[in-house]
Amino acid sequence: MNLRYLKGLGFLVFGLTVSLLSCQSNINKKTKGEIQGLTQFVDPFIGSGGHGHVFVGANVPFGGVQVGPSNFYKGWDWSSSYHYTDSIIKGFTHLNLSGTGMTDLSDFIVMPAVGKRKIWAGNQNHPSDAFASFYSKETEVAKPGYYSVKLDDYNIKVELTASERVGMHRYTFPASKQARVIIDLTEGNSDVTVDTYIKQINDTTFEGYRFSKGWAADQREYFTLVLSKPVTNFVLYDRNDKVEGTEKQGTYMKGFLEFETTENEVVYVKMGVSPVSSKNALENIEAEIPHWNFDQIVEIADDKWNKELAKITIETPDLSKKKIFYTAMYHTMIAPNLFSDSNGQYRGTDKKVYDDPGFTNYTLFSLWDTYRAAHPLYTITQPERMSDMINSMLAIFDHQGKLPVWHLRGNETNTMPGYSAIPVVVDACLKGFEGIDVEKAYNAMKISATGDFEPGVKDLMEFGYIPADHGPESVASAMEYAIADWAISKLAEKLGKTEDAAYFAKRAKAYTQYFDEETRFMRGKLADGSWRTPFNPVSAQHRVNDYCEGNAWQYLWLVPQDPEGLIELLGGDKLYIEKLDQLFNMSSELDKGASIDITGMIGQYAHGNEPSHHTTYMYAYAGAQYKIADKVNYILNELYTDKPDGLSGNEDCGQMSAWYVLSSMGFYSVNPANGMYVFGRPLFDKASIKLTENKVFTVETENNSKENIYIQSVTLNGENHTKSFITHKEILKGGTLKFVMGNKPNKEFGKKDEDRPKSKVY
Repeated sequence: MNLRYLKGLGFLVFGLTVSLLSCQSNINKKTKGEIQGLTQFVDPFIGSGGHGHVFVGANVPFGGVQVGPSNFYKGWDWSSSYHYTDSIIKGFTHLNLSGTGMTDLSDFIVMPAVGKRKIWAGNQNHPSDAFASFYSKETEVAKPGYYSVKLDDYNIKVELTASERVGMHRYTFPASKQARVIIDLTEGNSDVTVDTYIKQINDTTFEGYRFSKGWAADQREYFTLVLSKPVTNFVLYDRNDKVEGTEKQGTYMKGFLEFETTENEVVYVKMGVSPVSSKNALENIEAEIPHWNFDQIVEIADDKWNKELAKITIETPDLSKKKIFYTAMYHTMIAPNLFSDSNGQYRGTDKKVYDDPGFTNYTLFSLWDTYRAAHPLYTITQPERMSDMINSMLAIFDHQGKLPVWHLRGNETNTMPGYSAIPVVVDACLKGFEGIDVEKAYNAMKISATGDFEPGVKDLMEFGYIPADHGPESVASAMEYAIADWAISKLAEKLGKTEDAAYFAKRAKAYTQYFDEETRFMRGKLADGSWRTPFNPVSAQHRVNDYCEGNAWQYLWLVPQDPEGLIELLGGDKLYIEKLDQLFNMSSELDKGASIDITGMIGQYAHGNEPSHHTTYMYAYAGAQYKIADKVNYILNELYTDKPDGLSGNEDCGQMSAWYVLSSMGFYSVNPANGMYVFGRPLFDKASIKLTENKVFTVETENNSKENIYIQSVTLNGENHTKSFITHKEILKGGTLKFVMGNKPNKEFGKKDEDRPKSKVY
């Protein structure tokens, strides 16, 4: 009898004992709506309809598993494998994306069923002759760390919860001679399996792996599943072919764990997940959920979420706004994901297994999105995680030779233009987070920005711009590079690397190469120096034009590192402000073939997509802070709701919600790497941020109302604050920022040059 068998048997005996002792537990209040604390204001269904693409299911903050229902893929709005409008569940998965515009994951389907054995998950047109099941929205419950639904085809109640690396299921079965739990390694969300494996260890323990290719080109995941009820029959299939024996390697493996059940019998499942091995997956279970007390795990998950949500407390009489705010905070903490086992091991981008590196390793960095606001928010609310996130990026650099672009479970997807890890790393270095080797970080940034890794970088170094006839998205790429290059130049200054500082400062001005004085837009420039024609500033053809998921109107403003330079290009404050006004007041119509990501329109401003997120705040740089208020007020109140379609675009791994969290408190990180936040329009009567060393930074809003959207005056710790921004250093000191509001603009606030935000490090 081997050790793995004894471990599984120990799980069974101990688990059954705990189950009997805890069946009368009152901890179940967590699953009955009597939630205490801030999690009561979180609605995970917000953003699960429309184009939000959010994950719905059970997880813990920044957890390594996301356990939730999986629908059949029916197009772009099923990128997270779930959509609020759906009514068929093919199973419950353990790895899921949240808010992305690309599709993958939905790995490790587990599905309870009764009746005749059905070996196919099915599809949208054939759900009844497969093991998928219909379900009703009326039976769905979703809360932080908990999900529940009734499978109508089987009369089975499914409940899910999770720890960091383990998903736990509780199934309430009807009486059946033919009951089972299905492990399906075939199904995913638009990926393809290349190698799968299932093995029975004993009558309660099963292990295996799923290797696949999709958006993540070489994804390798391992599992161990432990059942609370002994299996009386174990059947394996490779796609539709039955396989004899207790283990099998194949391309499309499925396992059927069969037994009999009595009426309302409860069966528990624990699935540990690992990027390294099934052994580690089992150890993850042993370390995190060594018992069968489901309600306790729900309570622990709820406590973890409450701890994180309590880092910002708000005061408002508007319950809807409270739900939107705390759901937004919740969404900012689904990713990045933990990507190491309980013993510290993880698999690198080079597919090698690494032992505990001395930091917590993370994956799923949607950096083109999250560098703008999510990561600046983390520097305030997640200081204890910052060095781990940065060191994870530096480890990725060690494994693949460049900093991550869009990193997905040990895979570089190279999605979106730019080298957007750089502003994140620079911001952390300049803000002084401990545990980061700054010289190593600088070297990684310099190599990433000068090597032949990203499209157009060599052209940029040769021509000073990226020729439009050398590939699509040339303007978008160069402008994203310029933002990061500015950040490199500032870190180089701090480190005394004067030559590098000058070089990257010059590259940060590369956006000027695209400005056409005649049309007053950023335009694609050909290798011979001429403009690409024809030119239509509202043209937004996806992956065809010179922009990325946008048009010339939206990309004109993508200069958060140097708004003063943009003001000069546009002819000074007056003409700059007029151009900004035109952006928000013109028609929202786009030409044919426009990217589906361009949503949440106000004129040609597109809040549903990230390149626009800072644009409302650009007025402050020309001394017109008051013009920010009505735009931000509209976005906060109209483009974020507490309904399933409450997001105007993809959530994008927390960025859409991070914009709301920061903006609703009254400020936003326009330049994400200079330690400064521009004032907009505070939404709440009071917001308090818990900082380190027991400090608290409080934002108070006097005369707050729907009509009083304009800042009349500001004080910081009782002193008059004439600047239209606040710095990260000022926030970290703690204290009180007080906004006095009114219903008419104070055009003098922030107007003086010395009171405007500047392109420097604060």
